[in-house]
Amino acid sequence: MIKGTLIPIGGNEDKGFHKADRFRLDYISQGILSRVVKESGGKDSKILVITTASGIPEIVGKNYIDAFDLLGCHNVQTLFIDSKIDADLEENLEMLKNADCIMLSGGNQSKITTKIKNTQFHKILLERYQNEEIVVAGTSAGAMCMSMEMIIGGSSKESFIKAATKMREGMSLIPEIIIDTHFIQRGRFGRLSEAVARYYDRIGIGLAEDTGLVIKKGNYCEIIGSGMVIVFDPGKLTHNNFDILKDGTPLTMTNLITHVLSSGDCFDIDKRKVKVLTVEEHML
Repeated sequence: MIKGTLIPIGGNEDKGFHKADRFRLDYISQGILSRVVKESGGKDSKILVITTASGIPEIVGKNYIDAFDLLGCHNVQTLFIDSKIDADLEENLEMLKNADCIMLSGGNQSKITTKIKNTQFHKILLERYQNEEIVVAGTSAGAMCMSMEMIIGGSSKESFIKAATKMREGMSLIPEIIIDTHFIQRGRFGRLSEAVARYYDRIGIGLAEDTGLVIKKGNYCEIIGSGMVIVFDPGKLTHNNFDILKDGTPLTMTNLITHVLSSGDCFDIDKRKVKVLTVEEHML
């Protein structure tokens, strides 16, 4: 049984300093960030922010330090890993070993896998998550890389077409699901549905901005934040023509189970069951 807690977050770029996506910052609402601190052990927890995915790591790192500081959490370090050699430097491995929470920033998820995957750093991260009560959190790219089958691209305008979604092997923290972020704001329904058509033994998780999951024991998910989580469960598909189509051809899928969940609702990955708040609980 996995002992660690995983917190993938859908990202929120509304307050970035630049209009171009690659320069904008991922901000997390104070509510979600405070939950990260709580799950990590409170204000005295040691938090390590990995800014490898970002094109502006120094700015992003300072942003996280300031955000955690507002929550009274001052034991925060940032780490920018720029290569596999860099990942396995002894001082970086020690930072990883001593952290109560590892926070993966937004940016480009391929940078995370290119520079960290299959290193000693990656091995220790997996071992600690599986065997210790630590938190691994990530926003946007930092959330998407948690999957074994990781989405790296795909235009919403070309959705529901075979090969429109680009995939690569991720960090394999939670192999059972495929995560997509900024899901509602950027209309990414098509690329996640194609991903589960291709990998129909996985569950698709679409995270809206300012929304996340707290995943316990590698299985039980609680929705947090102000938005929605869309779940695509292909376990009972009655038709899926992905394997026989040529690239660029529209897909046909029938009986794709879809759930729209919000804060306080829960999803069991193993049993593929939903538990939603009652009307009375939503009103509290």
